[in-house]
Amino acid sequence: MATWDLSKTKHHVLICNGSSCNYAGAEELTQAIREEISERGLDQHIHTTRTRCNGRCQDKCVAIVYPKGDWYKDLSPEDSRKLIDSLIYENDLTGKISHTAGKDGFIREPGVVQGVLKEKEKDQKVSKKL
Repeated sequence: MATWDLSKTKHHVLICNGSSCNYAGAEELTQAIREEISERGLDQHIHTTRTRCNGRCQDKCVAIVYPKGDWYKDLSPEDSRKLIDSLIYENDLTGKISHTAGKDGFIREPGVVQGVLKEKEKDQKVSKKL
């Protein structure tokens, strides 16, 4: 397994490849984003990681970009150019951001489903054991 030199990395793109996203084309999205990065010669500046489920299945396909902390939703391979443009030119990828990191946590964009609280999920598992 390779150990990458990430010293020049400015953006880390985490691309969900959980089952819901995979059924919606996450592998094709992953390859399109990686091809776009490579074609532009940005491999030293933008690193990608394929993840498992990120818990936003309703927003499939999902990608998360750090260090800014933006979560993108409803991505398709056709969005790869605009996504990379949004990173290097700081353009807005209109309608594709679901959550943005703020000082007090993540801010959900209007119209995005809140989802299930993790505490509720844990409480349900405990009550089932009782």
